[in-house]
Amino acid sequence: MTAVVTRNVEARYRGFLASVMLEVAPGVYIAPDLSASVRKRVWDVLSDWRTARGRGSLVMIWRDPGAVGGMRIETLGEPPKEIVDADGVLLVRRKPKRRNPLLVL
Repeated sequence: MTAVVTRNVEARYRGFLASVMLEVAPGVYIAPDLSASVRKRVWDVLSDWRTARGRGSLVMIWRDPGAVGGMRIETLGEPPKEIVDADGVLLVRRKPKRRNPLLVL
């Protein structure tokens, strides 16, 4: 099972994802048997568009028995996040925002 969740993306993302996956809720796409090569190609297209446009957020999740927690997670967009392994448990760590030195009291 592969799932993609989108937020604040352009219509082209939604049309592309709807061509290869089922949209089960607004911005939520699933595919029960997406092959690894198709999944990689879909993510590459989404990554290229996100790099070029710089807008919106995307998360892709899929089952991977060999991974920590039995799944893999890829993210693009704001707020920046990092998935970390904490003794076999997946956690999300938000990257710290840069502080404006003029606003520090």
